[in-house]
Amino acid sequence: MSDLLILSFDTSAAHCAAALLRGDTVLAARAEEMGRGQAERLMPLLEEVLAECGVTWADLDRIAVGIGPGNFTGIRISVSTARGLALGLGKPATGISTFEAIHLDAPDALAGVPAPRGQIYVQRQWGTPELVPAEGTEALLPPEPRELAIRIARAAALKEPGQRPAPLYIRPADAAPSRDAAPRLLD
Repeated sequence: MSDLLILSFDTSAAHCAAALLRGDTVLAARAEEMGRGQAERLMPLLEEVLAECGVTWADLDRIAVGIGPGNFTGIRISVSTARGLALGLGKPATGISTFEAIHLDAPDALAGVPAPRGQIYVQRQWGTPELVPAEGTEALLPPEPRELAIRIARAAALKEPGQRPAPLYIRPADAAPSRDAAPRLLD
């Protein structure tokens, strides 16, 4: 593994997690459970991780971000933050799915990520993700958020930078357009 300095983060579930790695060495890793507020907490958490290690934004070689699957809004928070940081810092950003992070150490494992309504997203490496009933799949749960952020950084170190990170949505968002009539525009 290279000696890249990689900052990774993930808000795809009810958490805000970040890790800073140099090569395979974990310099810092933090995670906070939270159902809401990831948008407000993510940047301060990243600043804290960098400060803990005496690292500045300019020192980073790459940004790694969890792209899902998971919470629609949480995924958008992480991906948009990573894309903004990459643009502003002139650093590459790499998107890593939770499935890729799980398969990093267990390539043949069936990876699982909790989904709403008693379901779970599952995938075998390189297979197509599926949404299945969660009953009997407890052993497939993903790593805890702190470990997930570490795995995201490790997976990103093995990947050549390419396309901008993009959310991994397996099903459409629960939100629906308003059924009310659109407001009348005044001249």
